[in-house]
Amino acid sequence: MHDDAVIRRVTQADLDSLIALMAEHADYERAPFDRPDAPSLATALFAEPPRLFGWIADVAGRCVGYASASREISTWRAADFLHLDCLFVREAARNGGIGKHLLQAAIEEARRQKIDHLEWQTPAWNEDAIRFYRRQGASHANKVRFRLTLRNQP
Repeated sequence: MHDDAVIRRVTQADLDSLIALMAEHADYERAPFDRPDAPSLATALFAEPPRLFGWIADVAGRCVGYASASREISTWRAADFLHLDCLFVREAARNGGIGKHLLQAAIEEARRQKIDHLEWQTPAWNEDAIRFYRRQGASHANKVRFRLTLRNQP
């Protein structure tokens, strides 16, 4: 990992930087981005218990990556799992172990909550991410992700 990188939980002071990282992540994935407002994001991250867990990769006071996850339940397993919603590292900070350490933070949170299963997705074209996840010991499921936006629908 970059020698001066620190992986830590998101704080209130990180919200603007986190939203900027989220926008970069959406742009990288060629995905639409519905920019959340900081108070809504804060509610998800800092409620008790939190609905969303978030980690920042901090290098010399600058946020260069993030991961977020939420606790979900699998009907088929009848058990909880941690859904890793996002893991993103800015291009200039990649290949130094930061992504691995962000993933490790999510794994540690799952273990803390006595959850034995993580799930996530990445775009099929993102071969670098697919190689990274396979190196971490993950396997993939052949599924297509769907999204249905309900705003402005009767």
